[in-house]
Amino acid sequence: MVPVPQLTRAEVAQAARNPLLFVADRWTPSSRTVRRAVLSAVVMAVAIVVTGGAVRLTGSGLGCPTWPKCTDESLTTTSAMGLHGVIEFGNRMLTYVLCAAVGWAIVAARAAKPWRRGVTRIGWAQFWVVMGNAVLGGIVVLVGLNPYTVAAHFLLSTALITLAVLMYHRLGEGDGAPKPLVGKAVSQLTWLLVVAAGLLVAVGTVVTGAGRHAGDSSDVHRIPLDWKLISQLHADLAWIVVALSVALWFVLKAVDAPAVPRRRAGQLFLVLMAQGVIGYVQYFLDTPEILVGLHMLGSCLVWIAVVRVLLAQRERPADTAGVPAPAEPRQEHAPAV
Repeated sequence: MVPVPQLTRAEVAQAARNPLLFVADRWTPSSRTVRRAVLSAVVMAVAIVVTGGAVRLTGSGLGCPTWPKCTDESLTTTSAMGLHGVIEFGNRMLTYVLCAAVGWAIVAARAAKPWRRGVTRIGWAQFWVVMGNAVLGGIVVLVGLNPYTVAAHFLLSTALITLAVLMYHRLGEGDGAPKPLVGKAVSQLTWLLVVAAGLLVAVGTVVTGAGRHAGDSSDVHRIPLDWKLISQLHADLAWIVVALSVALWFVLKAVDAPAVPRRRAGQLFLVLMAQGVIGYVQYFLDTPEILVGLHMLGSCLVWIAVVRVLLAQRERPADTAGVPAPAEPRQEHAPAV
């Protein structure tokens, strides 16, 4: 049996005062460990969206009819609530797994040597978005799956995915000032693509809010818009995003841009094509649940691809990649009055 190390009173006080610094002083993870920790946060950010979609598509949105408890008397689901209760409560529990993944990413980034303050801050930003989305998820239940709150819930999850991808990308950069790899015109075209993709995702939530998958077997309020009309708008925006991605790829090739931005633009086009096929098939088949779920996964992958295209158009020097972790202040002498 490995003996448990005994901590001194000063070490216990340090751990209570700043647990992250306490861990960082005693553990240095490898770069691979840090990347895996941050990647786990990306994977869980996508997984929580997909499983949240499964809750809605199985009609389990009110499987636990209240929040934060599952019922007024029980914190967990009961046998009387059936499969819907299990699915809804399971999704709630998955939030703790997401918190653990984000927390692991924060700890690994903080303990890495040299310490990169900016990377750790992105991890904390993820943590607070998770907390905010958990509260918003509770509000969604309390207001009976109001479609506007459901849309906000999805958009905040998209913000979480953005931060997770940004944190993962920052691990491969230094901390110097960003330097563009493309000209101003290409950068403007890329930002136009980002805005169009953002509108595509936002309108997609309206399609969901006006569609037939209300998230519960009972009568749930829907957004009072013509579903076919808003679906057509969504499809038009999708074609605009596809056209912009193709234009960007050709422009990057024409200006002889570095290989990474061109490769990311090509990857985005392929993801968009796959997502478009799923979107049209689900529309003509009257939105079967399995295809809607795949389309939600595709939405996450499209947005990740768009963010990666944007981030690939800059570089940061690695010679200023880290800053030393601050030493614990000594208390040898009382400060002068």
